[in-house]
Amino acid sequence: MTIDPVLVLAPIFLTTELLSLALCMALASLRRSGLPGAREWLLANVAVVIYLPLLGLRGLIPDSISIVVANGILALSVALYYAGCAYFLGQPARWNWLLGGALLQVLAVTYWRYGNDSLPMRVMAISAYSAAVCTATAYLMLKHYRGRRSSVHYRLLTVLACVFALTQLVRSVYFYTLHPAPTNIMLASGWNIMLLCLGAAIMPALSMAAVLMLHESLQTEAENAANRDFMTGALSRKHLFTIGQQQILHAAATHQPLTLLLIDLDHFKAINDTYGHAAGDEVLRAFADMVRGHLRSRDALGRLGGEEFAIMLPDTTVEAAWQVAERLRQQAQQHLVCSSFGHCRYSISIGVAGWHGGESFDQLCRRADQALYEAKNHGRNRVHVSPGISAAVAG
Repeated sequence: MTIDPVLVLAPIFLTTELLSLALCMALASLRRSGLPGAREWLLANVAVVIYLPLLGLRGLIPDSISIVVANGILALSVALYYAGCAYFLGQPARWNWLLGGALLQVLAVTYWRYGNDSLPMRVMAISAYSAAVCTATAYLMLKHYRGRRSSVHYRLLTVLACVFALTQLVRSVYFYTLHPAPTNIMLASGWNIMLLCLGAAIMPALSMAAVLMLHESLQTEAENAANRDFMTGALSRKHLFTIGQQQILHAAATHQPLTLLLIDLDHFKAINDTYGHAAGDEVLRAFADMVRGHLRSRDALGRLGGEEFAIMLPDTTVEAAWQVAERLRQQAQQHLVCSSFGHCRYSISIGVAGWHGGESFDQLCRRADQALYEAKNHGRNRVHVSPGISAAVAG
């Protein structure tokens, strides 16, 4: 009994077509988010939607369309997917390599159909290009991904790219071992069906991982919008208090010191009145950028409101924190902010308070706020340490 491979493969291609259509709709909605890569991933799935019917019509339409054009569209789909990954990661797409490889595949398919008709060689050419791009995609993710390294979606995309690259190489080797003119039984064999299933799953699976990464990126943006001050990039008041409570728990568990700095820009109203509120905003942004350049990755800078900021310094004694505060005070005093409004200088006052065991974050803030009040009450442009600890004051 002869097995018709078309009957075996039709359900596979139909399922892939429906999955690709569903992913097109999902990616079309995500494209409105403006995230890089969404457009290219959408076009990659549109190409698959076009490719599959052309492939399924083989024998009913000219081979130049069902074989050459169809596989050219498939190569373009793979190239577009890689480009989407590159743009998502902020990297160049390298279109010259992508399109050059796709063109070589089309030329190889054309030759192995009309110059020297050989299905195994055509499959090898198609699989080799897909394997190369999947390998390049995995390398791109491993080298340039800057999101959450523990992200399941990032790992899923990377692993899938590696797995599909391997299956395409296996498919190339498998067809290389076949007779130049495979029979229907060969094409409907278990090995070929399994490899075709994996090949058909490449774009839907990779695209689903891409959709998940886009959703994760949108979630991260939403979290940043909620947890950060939109103007300065510092932590919001609410999120700073959350971080502060977490750091207090860590300090209590590890018996490590924890110090809080409260900072107020001196006579900030005068800056707004003299230069305008846009200038005041520029000064706040410049100050926050300057402070970040002096902090460690585990330190936390937050904006409490207006011109008042706070810095959490874990694993830092009061004496060491005072030195940090003094450096910031001196740097602020020398900081010249230049913008369209002109040139502006400013100074800061800082209150320092070290955490005492059993103390809540609110209590720590009140002591730091009292120290800040003392610094402002004694002439501003000073650092004052909360009572109970040896204080150093700079003027």
